[in-house]
Amino acid sequence: MVPQLPPELLPKVEAFLHLLDRWNRTHALTALQPAERMEELILDAAALFPLLRPLAVGTRVLDFGTGMGIPAVPMALLRPDLDIRAMDKSKKKMAFLRQVMLELPIPNLTILEGRAEDLPPQDAGAGTAKAAGPLPLLTSWWLRHGQRGAPLWALKGPAAHIEPIPEGWTACIHPYELPTRGSRQVLELRSP
Repeated sequence: MVPQLPPELLPKVEAFLHLLDRWNRTHALTALQPAERMEELILDAAALFPLLRPLAVGTRVLDFGTGMGIPAVPMALLRPDLDIRAMDKSKKKMAFLRQVMLELPIPNLTILEGRAEDLPPQDAGAGTAKAAGPLPLLTSWWLRHGQRGAPLWALKGPAAHIEPIPEGWTACIHPYELPTRGSRQVLELRSP
């Protein structure tokens, strides 16, 4: 399955990518070339869209290591009825996200600047992480910030099966394909 971007999101996604391009010239936020960003950032985040469908209005979704807001920004644009929290320790990336929130605007996005270990527990009903760390680290963060039994969705490459699932956790794999980057998967983890 190739992730799909709903057509109504395209103008805001393009505005986000334009802003990223502008900021990247002076702040070096990403090494990805502009032509790669739609697929690697936006379409990759869109793999989570089907998993967001069952979430109730007002559910808090916490994105660990959000960086430039991926997948937090696309999720917040898709589901303005959710409480999306973007967590990262990078001051310059959080400054960029504050600008994104002002210019797009994205009222359901909250910035949490700091380390997952240091910030107050968030009591989130779902969590996400893309390239934020190994599974033992992600699950330790989720135990602090997530509701018991709530899903943590980790965006992983094709070799995610090599990484052992922490003891007591359950895992479900949601495979998908990116047009030029190949096989990926969302690893859905649930706490014991």
